[in-house]
Amino acid sequence: MKNPIQPATGAAASADVQATAQADVARALAEDVGAGDLTAALIDPARRVRARVLAREEAVICGAPWAEAALRALDPGVRLAWHVAEGQRCAADQVVLEIEGQARALLSAERTALNFLQLLSAVATKTRRYVDALAGTRAQIVDTRKTLPGLRMAQKYAVRMGGGTNHRIGLHDAVLIKENHIAAAGGVTAVLRAAQAAAGAKFIEIECETLAQLDEALQAGARMVLLDNMPLALLNEAVRLNAAHPAGPAVLEISGGVTLEGLRALAETGVDRISIGTLTKDVKAIDFSMRVQELA
Repeated sequence: MKNPIQPATGAAASADVQATAQADVARALAEDVGAGDLTAALIDPARRVRARVLAREEAVICGAPWAEAALRALDPGVRLAWHVAEGQRCAADQVVLEIEGQARALLSAERTALNFLQLLSAVATKTRRYVDALAGTRAQIVDTRKTLPGLRMAQKYAVRMGGGTNHRIGLHDAVLIKENHIAAAGGVTAVLRAAQAAAGAKFIEIECETLAQLDEALQAGARMVLLDNMPLALLNEAVRLNAAHPAGPAVLEISGGVTLEGLRALAETGVDRISIGTLTKDVKAIDFSMRVQELA
């Protein structure tokens, strides 16, 4: 193994990330390996292998803590050498990881390790495309709760590796007041007052669909506003209203119908954040393969 970089589960991965990766991998291995890998059991238990993982297409590499957790769960002594750092780009057909370890363990962990790499690299790669499209603007790319069930923390980690920003984790850590909440609570001012009186949220955000709602929200003390599915002309007016408002300005976020093609125009309105569900919801897996190089 030549010129390895430091593995991702070293200083680059926090304890929270490692704990999340280990929990995700434990579920995945239980699902895949179950009581035992019947095919890997055909291999001599004393045999060791050396293998290489290749990325078949250009990508932002993400998921190393999960791949490492899968391999180490079945072979604690496995040797790993990463050739592309977490969050960095790789070229098509580039070797991203070399592995030495027990043959049975490596073969059993292969699919789980690659599944995490292909999913999380896909999220990071897609996020990076959106982030790159905003270069020179003030806007941040933000994720949503549209994640695969059980893998939210992993996908939100991948968004960060792609240069994006995480929104709330779930319903438990922030208040996001949407159209139905406003209707059920009796209006913009009433629901904001209720939210401001509550405790435990890291932030309070309210969705506005009209300039009148934005004005009322700002007057009621809103510090973060979600402008949902507004046409471009109305967005420009909303940004101007927010900047000039005596009670403002609030942090403005755009959501709804955002595409890569239209992203730049949205950012140039002067909004602060653009949230995009497709970062984690509509992803095409990056193609990775593992090839045994030699047996010893």
